Amino acid sequence: MAEPAPFRPAAPGSQPPYDASAYRSTTARHPSQPLQPLPHTITETTGPRFSSGRFQPIADLSVVDGKSALGERIIVAGTIADENGRPVPDTMIEIWQANCAGRYQHPGDTHDAPLDDNFRGAGRVFTDAEGRYRFVTIRPGAYPWANHANAWRPNHIHFSYFGPAFATRLITQMYFEGDPLLAHDPVFQAVPDEAARQRLVAKLDFGIGQEDWALGYRFDVVLRGRAATPMEKS
Repeated sequence: MAEPAPFRPAAPGSQPPYDASAYRSTTARHPSQPLQPLPHTITETTGPRFSSGRFQPIADLSVVDGKSALGERIIVAGTIADENGRPVPDTMIEIWQANCAGRYQHPGDTHDAPLDDNFRGAGRVFTDAEGRYRFVTIRPGAYPWANHANAWRPNHIHFSYFGPAFATRLITQMYFEGDPLLAHDPVFQAVPDEAARQRLVAKLDFGIGQEDWALGYRFDVVLRGRAATPMEKS
């Protein structure tokens, strides 16, 4: 059996800080006291078990009851790997996002953009033996938020990765290359290192897309180590 890889911490500046002053809400919610380590019990380290038998996969967000959602259909696919490039199989991935008009299907979203009953708004898949995943969805729209004057979030999709237990859950956001709002977005810019920020940007990939049906975007994720994908602070 191969020896486990040594733990490699993320490179300095490659992960967002708890307090990013331009992202106003972090100032109010970031820890004001030194963090205290809490020992994990068997409950946190061994469960629950996530499997497709217990959690039904929803790989296509673009159709409800045979009716297609409005907007640009896209395919988002990629791989989940560790710091040594080894695939991470059987990982539950959940996504949620705004519809093509920039509105979430959530009662807390009061943006006056229209809802779309044919868009699911959230999905779930499991990586295969090679760490691969694939979603069909709609390119999300930008939407205003009250962070600063005339603030609009870029097009983005939220990703959640569940390991073998709740304590290993990681959350991040995926963006689209070429979006002019990225340069003005305090959430994206909260990652200090430019190379690390680019790991949050999905690349157009015609090999993933389906001709005459949908464009494809590749979003590969590294869960830890020096080249780790930036993750949200919880």
